[in-house]
Amino acid sequence: MRILVAGATGVVGHPLVGALRARGHQVTALVREESRARAPEADAVMVADALDPQALSAAATEARPDVVVHQLSALRLLRDDPPEAFARTARLRVEGTANLLAAARAAGAGRLVAQSIAFAAAPTRDTVVDEDAPLYVDAPDPGWAATVRAVAELETQVLHGYPELSGLVLRYGSLYGPGTAYARTDGGTSGRVLAGKLPLPEGGAGVTSFLHVEDAVGAAVAAVESEVSGAFHITDDEPAPAAQWLPHFARTLDAPPPRTIPAAMAPRLLGWYMAHQLTSAAGASNARARTELGWKPLRPSWRDGLGQE
Repeated sequence: MRILVAGATGVVGHPLVGALRARGHQVTALVREESRARAPEADAVMVADALDPQALSAAATEARPDVVVHQLSALRLLRDDPPEAFARTARLRVEGTANLLAAARAAGAGRLVAQSIAFAAAPTRDTVVDEDAPLYVDAPDPGWAATVRAVAELETQVLHGYPELSGLVLRYGSLYGPGTAYARTDGGTSGRVLAGKLPLPEGGAGVTSFLHVEDAVGAAVAAVESEVSGAFHITDDEPAPAAQWLPHFARTLDAPPPRTIPAAMAPRLLGWYMAHQLTSAAGASNARARTELGWKPLRPSWRDGLGQE
C-alpha cells in the first residue's frame, strides 16, 4: 500500500516509517521545513505544515496514499516551552486533523489512522476503564480541559468526519523508551525523579497505563493493515498505581526514593495535572485492541523496561 505518515519526525512517526517499509509498503514521510533534516529514510519526503491546508493538500495529492497516518504533535517543544507545546498540539489535533482529513479525501485515500491518548478519561469509581468511558472535557484545570477537548474533537473528526474515509484512533498510553519523558538519560520526568523533585502523594492511587515506543509503532502498523474502525486503547497489560511505578522507576534510575507528601498538597506542589495523574486518574484496558485489532504488546509490563533506556 501507499502510506503517508504525517508527523514522521516524531518519537513514534520516525520508527514507524521504517517499520512500514519493512512490511513492503511504499511510504511517504510528511515533515515541516524546519524538521526536514530529521526526516527518516523513506520512499519519498514531502514538506508541508499541517496547519497550511493548501500545502498539505498538494503534498497528499502528489503522494496519492491509500492510507494516511496522523502522528502530529508539537510535544518536542515541552522542554523549552510547555505552554506553546500544548497550545500548538491542540491546534494540530483540531485544525491539523481537519486539514489532514480533507487532504486525504481529496487525494483519494480510503483510510486514516490517528494517534490519541489513553489517559484523558474522567474520574470514575473504576481504576481501569475501557474506551466507552467519558473523556474529562470538563476538568477543573483549564489547560487540561482544553487538551482533552482537543482530543475529543480529533477523535470525532477521524471517526465521523467523512463516510468514505475509514477512521481508526490509537489511544496511546504513557510512552516510555528513547525520546520520551521517561528516557533514562534525557527524559524530563526522569530528570525530576533523579533530582528528587517528583514526590509521591500519600496513597499514590492514580493509575497509569504505560506503553513502550516499539509497541506504539507495532499498533500503528496493525492499524494500517487492518480494516476495523473505532477507538482503541494501546497500552501494556499492567495498569499501575503511582505507589507502585514511581518508587520502581526511581530505583531503576538509581535515584533517591520519592518522598511522600500529603495528597492535599499535591496540586500546589506538582500542578493540577500531575497531582491528578498520581492520585485519581484511571488506567486503560487494552482488551478491545487485543480482540478487535488483533494487537498485543511485545512488552506486556512496564516493570521490564521503564527507566532502563
